[in-house]
Amino acid sequence: MRVLIVGNQGQVARELAIKLAVAGYDFVALGRPALDLASPASVVRAIEDYGPDAIINAAAYTAVDRAEDEPEIANAVNGHGIGVLGRAAGDIPLIHYSTDYVFDGTKTIPYLETDPTHPIGAYGASKLLGEQKLFAAHPRSVVLRTSWVCSAHGNNFVKTMLRLGGERSDVSVVDDQYGGPTFADHLADAAIALLPRLLAAKQDDAQFGIFHFSGAPDCTWYGFAKAIFEGAAARGVSAPHLHPITTDQYPTRAKRPANSRLDCGKIERIHGLKRPDWHAGLSRCLDQLIGAETP
Repeated sequence: MRVLIVGNQGQVARELAIKLAVAGYDFVALGRPALDLASPASVVRAIEDYGPDAIINAAAYTAVDRAEDEPEIANAVNGHGIGVLGRAAGDIPLIHYSTDYVFDGTKTIPYLETDPTHPIGAYGASKLLGEQKLFAAHPRSVVLRTSWVCSAHGNNFVKTMLRLGGERSDVSVVDDQYGGPTFADHLADAAIALLPRLLAAKQDDAQFGIFHFSGAPDCTWYGFAKAIFEGAAARGVSAPHLHPITTDQYPTRAKRPANSRLDCGKIERIHGLKRPDWHAGLSRCLDQLIGAETP
């Protein structure tokens, strides 16, 4: 099976390349300028030139706050570009990563795939547009909505906490936003597990569609930060004093959903994929960034 990874520098794209290589897949990871979701011609050309059997899109505009000032760019990449990718894919199975930000976060229990979407920021709106464009163009697709993505690569919450912990004696973190931290290697594993199933499935099969997939257990950003600093301390790194604060005490350009918890029962029922333990992902990530835990 020949797999085309859209993107080559992001957290999930890099983990996909590692995992596919280990699994012995024939694959290529293409990013800008060779494959630019904002450039329809490059999308079509890349698919025609490589001739994949399946496509995994791990490319996106992810600057949540900047998207408020650049909605056109966010929509071009995350929205219209995904529609172009779907049309160019023809009948090839396609896996696309989306986000909890398609919801407004006002629900008091975890979100189902069937719950009404209502993004409260430009980033979430662009990702929802991409979902809509994709399924309109390419029914043989899977959308994996996830949350709070982290890894040893790129910019993310784990690396931010470690940096702040090294710079400050006190760190304050929001304690009233809830979600499931998800590590990029778990997201890569999930997509790779789906590949052979989707290749054999017919267009109207229940294996296609929208699925939620995030790490367990759910926690707050403060709870996640606490685990990060505890893990760092176990590896010999001094931890700062950690303080819980409210969202109102940490204003950002874009609003964040207060509830980013995703009900992941559907993907377990249909594909047999259980929510991964983010503690295990965090341990691997810290081993990469700091070193193995001190006995």
